[in-house]
Amino acid sequence: MPVCGGGCKRLFAAPRRRILSGVSTLAVLVSAKSATAMSALPGAEPGDISAIEVAAISAIAGVMSFAVFSAFLLMRSRNKAEKLEFFHRENNADLRTRIDRLEAMLETDDQRLIVWDGSPEEPIILGNLPEQSGAPRDSANMLAFGTWLTPQSAGEMDGGILSLRQHGAPFSVTLKTRSGTYLEASARTAGGWAVVRLRDLTGERQAHAQLEETHNRLLEKNAILTHLLDAMSGPAWLRDREGKLAWVNDAYVRAVEASTAADVVDKNMEFLDSSARGGMEGQRDADGLFTKRLPVVAGESRRIFDIYDASTETGSAGAAIDVSDLEQVQAELRRIVDFHARTLDQLATAVAIFGADRRLQFHNAAFAALWDLDDVFLEGRPEDGAVLDELRAQRKLPEQADYRKWRNKLLESYRSLEAQEFWWHLPDGRTLRVIANPHPQGGVTYIYENVTEQLDLESRFNALTRVQGETLDHLTEAVAVFGSDGKLRLWNPAFADIWRQAPENLDASPHISAIAGQAKGPTEAKLWSRLVMAVTSLADNRTNASGRLERQDGRVIDYATVPLPDGGTLITFVNVTDTVNVERALIEKNEALQEADQLKNTFIQHVSYELRSPLTNIIGFAQLLSDPKFGPLTEKQSEYTDYIMSSSSALLAIINDILDLATIDAGIMELDLGQVDIQETVVAAVEGIKDRLAESNMALRTQVPDGIGTLVADERRVRQVLYNLISNAIRFSDEGGVVEVTCSRGDEDVRFSVRDHGCGISQAMMAEVFDRFVGQGHGAKRRGAGLGLAIVKSFVELHGGRVEIQSKEGQGTEISVAFPIHAKVDGRQAAE
Repeated sequence: MPVCGGGCKRLFAAPRRRILSGVSTLAVLVSAKSATAMSALPGAEPGDISAIEVAAISAIAGVMSFAVFSAFLLMRSRNKAEKLEFFHRENNADLRTRIDRLEAMLETDDQRLIVWDGSPEEPIILGNLPEQSGAPRDSANMLAFGTWLTPQSAGEMDGGILSLRQHGAPFSVTLKTRSGTYLEASARTAGGWAVVRLRDLTGERQAHAQLEETHNRLLEKNAILTHLLDAMSGPAWLRDREGKLAWVNDAYVRAVEASTAADVVDKNMEFLDSSARGGMEGQRDADGLFTKRLPVVAGESRRIFDIYDASTETGSAGAAIDVSDLEQVQAELRRIVDFHARTLDQLATAVAIFGADRRLQFHNAAFAALWDLDDVFLEGRPEDGAVLDELRAQRKLPEQADYRKWRNKLLESYRSLEAQEFWWHLPDGRTLRVIANPHPQGGVTYIYENVTEQLDLESRFNALTRVQGETLDHLTEAVAVFGSDGKLRLWNPAFADIWRQAPENLDASPHISAIAGQAKGPTEAKLWSRLVMAVTSLADNRTNASGRLERQDGRVIDYATVPLPDGGTLITFVNVTDTVNVERALIEKNEALQEADQLKNTFIQHVSYELRSPLTNIIGFAQLLSDPKFGPLTEKQSEYTDYIMSSSSALLAIINDILDLATIDAGIMELDLGQVDIQETVVAAVEGIKDRLAESNMALRTQVPDGIGTLVADERRVRQVLYNLISNAIRFSDEGGVVEVTCSRGDEDVRFSVRDHGCGISQAMMAEVFDRFVGQGHGAKRRGAGLGLAIVKSFVELHGGRVEIQSKEGQGTEISVAFPIHAKVDGRQAAE
């Protein structure tokens, strides 16, 4: 035991002094009290001491001695108590330090301790678990296992803790939290205390716990399924990868007449024969499922089974359900159904049969389609009144002021001896003819005939007849229909008017021969003779006939006959007098225009050829005059000679263009096709126009990509097209302007574009720019001959190409031509 130091002595010095002071005080008080008592005795003198005094003094001395002794014992006991208290305080502080260290160590490990010390108070909970473990962090919710554990794990914990505290039975279980994680719980007793330790499972232990749970769950499912399959009345089996039996149920054992399931598996006793098993493998679907109804000998009797077998990579499982009795019932049912189907289901008329108990016994498909009632309702064999009430609830019965009275009258058919007929006009517009035919043995057969379409057809027929009559009456085309007997069945006022027939005579349905007898003139008589043959002919194949009749009064009538399916004949007559007169006038005018056009072309060709020879002479002599070798000319003469040459060249170009167009029109133009270098062709066309560019003080910009290649075409005609396009652009450009020539190559053609920035072309002229001899002037420049763009369009189309033009007044014009890279036809075919 530790010894108290100087501090302890000082601690106990003050109480000792207080005790001694108290004893001295007490002695003084006793002495004073005794002296007082002595002095109070009668006859006492000072200095006399009696026995009483001696006794009093002795008593006082004894008391004082006892007090001193007691004070000494008290101080000694207190000294020991204080020393013991100091020791316990030191020991308690040491224990608390150790407890704090142990608690700190427990906090560092992912575990939690729950300790019961045997007292009824709440247990001590130490340690921590990570948040991802699924356990609550606060101690108050830790013991509420049902809130954070699965029901099964919570039950295991509650039962285990109860056994631990009452009987000291240790346990170790794996718990699953509601969040899907796992904890390990181990419990035991230690020194009378019950201790439960919860640890978080991680890594392989967590995976092991999951596998163990999965394994247990599979075992439970397997036990349930095995029990279920054993309870089945039909055989069931499992096979391994090799196709051998791995398990069979009790029904399988009975079916193969074996003693135990183990005996069946060991001997591989098959329920199905080899042919059935062989066909099973070839008849599985994509999911490995085989389903078929097969006859099987089971227990020395032939039975019918529905076989179900599912195959996987790990084996297969199958079951057989005995449907022999069901097969017999179904066969009988099929015979009944087939009988009713042959007699009733093929009818379009709805039929319903009610028995003597007024319940539905049979209905055909037309009945279900007519009323669109629930199949479950009909299969429940409802009463006749219930069917009527259901139809009324769905607003499918005729609206009645007194439904109950109407219903009772309908149900009187069960007591009637004769069939009754009713007409039902349903809210949806349908009309039914209902026949209630009582059965001699009780019950009623209802027949519901839907006459809506029949009535609708009658109404539509009548309406169509009226519409047809109104339509025919207002047609300008004469129409007459003759029956197979030759009599007039239908006619319109136009027919009476065109043939001048009295309406009352036509209303009497005369024979066609009677109408033909009223024909005037041989032409009309011949026509009606053919019409009589078309109407009354007995030929097997009647065909349409048509023609035109010119009557004596000058009217022209087109007629046509159409055989009708019923043996009748439809004849139409159309007065085309005005149309024929207009057509004849147009034909005459067209012929005159063609002759004038031909005359124009002939004149142009003749004049062109006649002008070409003297023009050639003029050009030759002008060149000779301008040649210095034949003598000098004055400046004025040279100027006149240049005018002659330029004018002659322009005239020659016009004549050549006219001849080219005439050649194209005649269809004799031939293209000299060959490989044309695109870049060289553009350069040549530009070279021929340089003098005009210089004269107009204009700039020419060309954009031809290097290596653009070649195309198959007539090089001279392509150059002529480019020359005309550039000349046209110069003509309509302002002096000092710019003309742009671009070229591009596509997959199937080569495109040339010429753009100017001149006055542009008005919208009114856009449609005529490619016509011949159509041109317009620009500023002070005179109007051209109007052949340049016509030549361009003709040559481009002769090559199989196309021409496009875009222009805006005041902004200029762009004309693009596209030549195909490869010629598709020769020159003559292209011209054609």
